[in-house]
Amino acid sequence: MKLMAAVVQMTSRDNLSENLDKATALIAEAAKRGAQLVTLPENFALFTAVEADRRAARERLDGKGPILTAMSAAARAHGVALVLGGMPELPDGHEPRAHNTNVYLDATGAVRGVYRKIHLFDVKIPDGASYAESEATAPGTDAVVVETPWAKLGLSVCYDVRFPELYRMLSSRGAQILTVPAAFTLHTGRDHWHVLLRARAVENLCYVLAPAQFGRHSNERVTYGHALVVDPWGQVLAEVGDHEGVAVAELDLDYQARLRAELPALAHRRL
Repeated sequence: MKLMAAVVQMTSRDNLSENLDKATALIAEAAKRGAQLVTLPENFALFTAVEADRRAARERLDGKGPILTAMSAAARAHGVALVLGGMPELPDGHEPRAHNTNVYLDATGAVRGVYRKIHLFDVKIPDGASYAESEATAPGTDAVVVETPWAKLGLSVCYDVRFPELYRMLSSRGAQILTVPAAFTLHTGRDHWHVLLRARAVENLCYVLAPAQFGRHSNERVTYGHALVVDPWGQVLAEVGDHEGVAVAELDLDYQARLRAELPALAHRRL
């Protein structure tokens, strides 16, 4: 079986409606180029340092909020499945923080998979920038693998990529494709982005789809970009340059099955 998959690269900012319009246009472009599955980056709907704006953008996953309404409509309009790489979800109960949630929509626009980012980016990096994601974001607890018409899809978000045990858990549960939507910092991305994604592909013999944020979003945030698709042998099949756009690649699941048979490392695990 073969699947045409797309990774989207955006420079999202603090205007929700403009970001949703841009995402919708890039989904349309990917569909026009033959994509059946389109993946969007972390913070695709809103990228802001203003806490009040982040709180206002939170929504439940009942399809009534503006983010899911727009994305469900785009999925239906173009007949594509979507990975919504990271959106602010309003949690149940008394938790004041949002979840950073990766949602899988099928081609009818229905929610078929939900992953809440587990590993939160609380880091002070040498370029002088500090990040404290846990101040406004509540961590998830569960690894998620979703059944799709083509293959099993493992969901994650950005900083998760530094924790290989998560991806080993996903592959042990049958994941054939790993999604790593991200807003990687420029400082870390230029040295670690390709290395980490190719490693996750090779060690799990999985395809990796990594949509990304790119460029300057505010005075405080600049991201690396380079949205890409990696095959199970660690080869980059498609990549977006230093601009907003879409990269599309064919995923050959029969080729993946042959690789896993020829190099049965996943079956040789002892730990």
